[in-house]
Amino acid sequence: MISKAPRLSARLWRTRARGALTALCLWASAFGTATAADQIKAAKFTEPTTRYAHGVLGDNVEYGALELRVQNTDSNLKTVTIRLSEDRVFEDLAPRLLDIGADGTPEAIVVESQDQLGAQLSIYDASGKKVAATPHIGTRFRWLAPIGAADLDGDGHVEIAYIDRPHLAKTLRIWRFKDGGLTEIAALPGLTNHKIGEDFISGGLRICDDHPELIVASADWARIISVSYKDGWHVTDLGPLKRRDNLSSALNC
Repeated sequence: MISKAPRLSARLWRTRARGALTALCLWASAFGTATAADQIKAAKFTEPTTRYAHGVLGDNVEYGALELRVQNTDSNLKTVTIRLSEDRVFEDLAPRLLDIGADGTPEAIVVESQDQLGAQLSIYDASGKKVAATPHIGTRFRWLAPIGAADLDGDGHVEIAYIDRPHLAKTLRIWRFKDGGLTEIAALPGLTNHKIGEDFISGGLRICDDHPELIVASADWARIISVSYKDGWHVTDLGPLKRRDNLSSALNC
């Protein structure tokens, strides 16, 4: 039997522990009412595996499958299982549910890794189809740490933000979902949100007075940093990062 450590996730992603069930709540309600299409109501990772022994989240256990609980148009629930090939794993805390197309139908956002190419951010719909994905980082045992998603620049489309290689490259990347695909729109160096071996991701997304901000750390973990958009991307120093819970406190308006 494969044992696994619980892994806590950052605020605003609304996940509780590594592999835990993610219920549709905060994000889906922020992007309109449901349509008549099948709806993802909950999601979790299953089939723990040690076939990709990276250990970036504190142990060598990753997941081979993503299980979606889907409600159809007759309000009946069914289970849709996305099972990866042997060269891939879900290297993540828990799935994140978001209506990324702003059409009332939520999708599942996950970090997926390939054994030679490393991590990518992937989006799956209620049918189990991969809707879109970022390119793989390109090298084995290279990872990305999600921050949050919202209409970050006010253009009417959802953007997803993550830190590319939070222990090495320490680059914040922002991708816009539009016309069924993801396009990178910003890359900001010198930022991070995770330390090797930690079973959680620090910082996250805050929205104060309808203005979204990404809360992360400086590359040396010395400062609390806000990234937001107003006629361009702005990186703002919010003060010293003396304790890790300072990042959690910074998520409050």
